[in-house]
Amino acid sequence: MKVLLIEDELTLAQSIMEYLSEQDYICEHAQTYADADERISLYDYDCILLDLMLPDGNGLKLLEALKKRNDHTGVIIISAKDSLDDKIKGIHIGADDYLPKPFHLSELSARIYALIRRVHYESNNYIQSNNLKIGLLSKEVFVNGEAVVLTRKELELLLFLIGNKNRVISKNALAEHLSGDMADMLDNQDFVYAHIKNLKAKLHKAGCTDGIKTIYGMGYKWVE
Repeated sequence: MKVLLIEDELTLAQSIMEYLSEQDYICEHAQTYADADERISLYDYDCILLDLMLPDGNGLKLLEALKKRNDHTGVIIISAKDSLDDKIKGIHIGADDYLPKPFHLSELSARIYALIRRVHYESNNYIQSNNLKIGLLSKEVFVNGEAVVLTRKELELLLFLIGNKNRVISKNALAEHLSGDMADMLDNQDFVYAHIKNLKAKLHKAGCTDGIKTIYGMGYKWVE
């Protein structure tokens, strides 16, 4: 899962990014309004952590711009500016949650998980599709009740495809989801095909109904 942290306090940002990386999130960072605005226009994220007090702009204005683009990315406001007016305005604009500073990193992680689960997986801790079952908390995958061992990238890929079931996901979008903004620096995106091939082979061997469909010239999609 990919998270964008918009935070100008570098020490706090580094602490959050290290913690979320340990929780298996791909976490990118924007320190300014301008950098954040550029990133959300170029990349897709599962969750955005938004500070209101940025050196070159107001986080609420960034939230307004995000929603005007009809972007449905989940947004959690994280800010020391915790007045009731700001909280209400942020929720009215389209924020999904509000976590005032200071906060425990474990609580932030729980809020992110709850938001992604609600947006992508209808608030369930388990996903069931075809004859496949995935535990979001345990990160275990079962086919017909038997465990299937996947790598971290294979699991991320599977969750992303199922979370966007019946939608064609481009190879570029998959590369960005798996590697973040590092995808732009890679010579090619052949690693996406390699992960898809390995994932399909493992699921097929386990007896899973083949839900990953290749749409030639466009990308891949998960079909139930």
